[in-house]
Amino acid sequence: MPNSNAKLRRSPRGGQEAGRRELVSRSLQSAEHCLEDQDYGTAYAHYLLVLNLAPELKTSVKETFQFTLFKWAEELDSLARIQDLFNCYEQALELYPNDEVICNSMGEHLFRMGFRDEAAGYFHKAVKLNPDFADAKENFYRVANWLVERWHFIMLNDAKRNLTYLKAIENAVRSGCKSVLDIGTGTGILSMFAKKAGASSVYACELSKTMYELACDVVAANNMEREIKLLHLKSLDIEIPKHIPERVSLVVTETVDAGLFGEGIVESLIHAWEHLLLQPKAKNQDGSTENCGRVIPSSATIFGMAVECKEIRRHHRVEAQEVAGVHLPNSVQFFSPTYAFAGSEETVEPYTTEKLSRIPGGYKPLTEPFQVMTVDFNNLQELKSLAGRKPWKLSQPVTEGGTLDAVVVWFVLQLDDEHALSTSPSEETCWEQAVYPVQGLSDYSVKAGDTVMMEVCCQDCYLKIQKISFSTSECGMDCSDGDDMLSLGNEAELCNALASLQTTSKQDGEGQVCVLESTEIALLNNAPYHRCFKAAMGKVLSSLNPSKDLQSMDVDGHGSGVNLQEDQNKSFVNVVPDPLYILDVSEGFSILPIIAGKLGPVKAYSSIEKEQHQAVLNIISEANHFPKETLEFWLSHLEDENVVLQRPKSDKLWSIIILDVIETSGLIQQEVMEKAAISRCLLHSGGKIFPQYVLVYGMLVESQSLLLESAVQGTEPTLGFNIAPFINQFKVPVRVYLDLSTLPCVPLSKPAELLRLDLMNPLLNSSSREVKVQICKSGQVTAIPFWYHLHLDEEHSLNTSDEFSHWKQAAVVLDKPIQVQVGDELVLEVQHHKSNISITVKQ
Repeated sequence: MPNSNAKLRRSPRGGQEAGRRELVSRSLQSAEHCLEDQDYGTAYAHYLLVLNLAPELKTSVKETFQFTLFKWAEELDSLARIQDLFNCYEQALELYPNDEVICNSMGEHLFRMGFRDEAAGYFHKAVKLNPDFADAKENFYRVANWLVERWHFIMLNDAKRNLTYLKAIENAVRSGCKSVLDIGTGTGILSMFAKKAGASSVYACELSKTMYELACDVVAANNMEREIKLLHLKSLDIEIPKHIPERVSLVVTETVDAGLFGEGIVESLIHAWEHLLLQPKAKNQDGSTENCGRVIPSSATIFGMAVECKEIRRHHRVEAQEVAGVHLPNSVQFFSPTYAFAGSEETVEPYTTEKLSRIPGGYKPLTEPFQVMTVDFNNLQELKSLAGRKPWKLSQPVTEGGTLDAVVVWFVLQLDDEHALSTSPSEETCWEQAVYPVQGLSDYSVKAGDTVMMEVCCQDCYLKIQKISFSTSECGMDCSDGDDMLSLGNEAELCNALASLQTTSKQDGEGQVCVLESTEIALLNNAPYHRCFKAAMGKVLSSLNPSKDLQSMDVDGHGSGVNLQEDQNKSFVNVVPDPLYILDVSEGFSILPIIAGKLGPVKAYSSIEKEQHQAVLNIISEANHFPKETLEFWLSHLEDENVVLQRPKSDKLWSIIILDVIETSGLIQQEVMEKAAISRCLLHSGGKIFPQYVLVYGMLVESQSLLLESAVQGTEPTLGFNIAPFINQFKVPVRVYLDLSTLPCVPLSKPAELLRLDLMNPLLNSSSREVKVQICKSGQVTAIPFWYHLHLDEEHSLNTSDEFSHWKQAAVVLDKPIQVQVGDELVLEVQHHKSNISITVKQ
């Protein structure tokens, strides 16, 4: 009987196990059927059940589960079921907590939805789990640039700046400031300076989640986690005694940008004086400041200077009246955003920034440096009056003739009575300068004795320099934008003005505004680019056209084009040749479709999205006497705008497809080879993709600047504090937006071809190759800058590093410099993955 009872007791367990196996088997079968029917949601539910009932199957079903998860997530995303999407990923990560592919995919969804901090965490984890996972590395590098801006590295490597702040803080603590609040702490370096100086209580706040967590790690690594209280807060949200026990005697901060006020220093210091700081020391008060409040920096003086600079000009003013045969009518006035928002009520940065010491072509001062304004950060009333202060006028005599292109601005930051930092372009500084481009004048030529005039205000706590103009010395004539120019108000007014542009013919004098990004203006000014495309497109169209005479056709309503059309009408009565179809899917404002339309009977499609830009293209088309049907906007023909590459009509194919291959940053566009593969299927015989192929060139250089801009170089620049290992987790191997013509570097080799990307013939491509490079100068290889030659065909190519280029260049920065001698040969392993080019040195 005991044995019998034992069997009875085991029987339910045996039955449960059999039932479990049966349920797992049926669920697996159901999941497979659902996948066949593309019912990904139900398939995902079945796999969840299987993996919870049979964890031992995790390895065998892993790939299929991932596929199902990703497909179901795409559906949930398209249905805007965001919470369900994240729930699915959380369930998946409970089952596969160390799966780098799921982590990376979760990060991609978070990044697309704007959760960059959270996305960075998942990308970082994926890279740690698999350092060779190319997708995760590329995603992490992209998000790292957002989360830890590159200036952090440059400033931390600036030993002079760090030492100046340290000395000023030491002076303040010695004078009696024992409690310190660091606003916008970043890595925590100023807080650690305060603690090192002897402050008894140190608090620090940081809004960025990534930087706050980084500061926590840095402070702990320097054994100060018990002595510095870190707050993940905006300073405006700090309350006493909720976050800090009492008012502090010293606030330290470096929340300033190239225009001084752009990081919100005025607003944060007004709040600090009203709620967080002790009262300031009275002017006639002597002795200790222990019971008084103060701020480092104590004050600032802003300086300006009018300059001539070709590089600034070509990014902010369209100078040409004709581009590759296309007339740009005077009725269209192009402006960059800095001018468009000069009188705006929007809180938009009213300047751009440049490191003038490294700007291509240099600059020429047209005036002496002049003082724009001063600000006392220890005077609450002065800070409060800044935003409400009425605009004031400044004028400055021209000391050297030239072209008035911009007013550039820098400042001297007075930390205390003894210590100051200057951001002047003539100083060795990690800072860039603020640039206010001059736009909207009828004439820009000034001569010695003329007077440059401007209006200054601090609206929205930004320093705004606007209404820049000049008067001549001869007759006092005022060269300003005048009342007849279209007044630019806020962004809504701009949009309304552009949306109301008529497509009927207008007189040149009426003036229509078109606001373009600075890179789009530089592209319009890139004459070789447009001439090259015109020649290459003409070559393709003439080869495809049944009438060879059409290659010389110029659809401008006069001259030989009209006579040619009349001759054709006589020769081919009632025969109208089918148009050739051209699609331009390059990003931004492009006039290539209009250039193509002047080459013969074509249907040119533009992928421009903004209605304002479409309206302006229509005006340019009319000014060039285009038939209305010649230019169309491709996106208006699409049911699904996510599928841009389609046939022009069900029975037609494209003659030319223009792809955007290179970003203005200097990187390859994402998924360009996938787009090329689709495009090849949409071309009729003899049709071409532009560019047809791309050659990547690079050279070996020694550049201390690139090292300092890419990673913190040990503890020496940070005065002994251990910061480098933590912030360097966010370094990226590729620096972008470089100007090779002014990059401080020593070339150690001649340029070499590194890689070929063929958009027309994929058989000529390889995702990786080895390249031997001969050393022509001894030194240390620290970086490999690279650029591109875009071949539209064998005769016509564009170099992205030439002086007219609207593209910038990029560089791979090596982890460790390599010592080389003349005659040495290095082998580079070059790989292309999506938009990422990796270059490693094989030793």
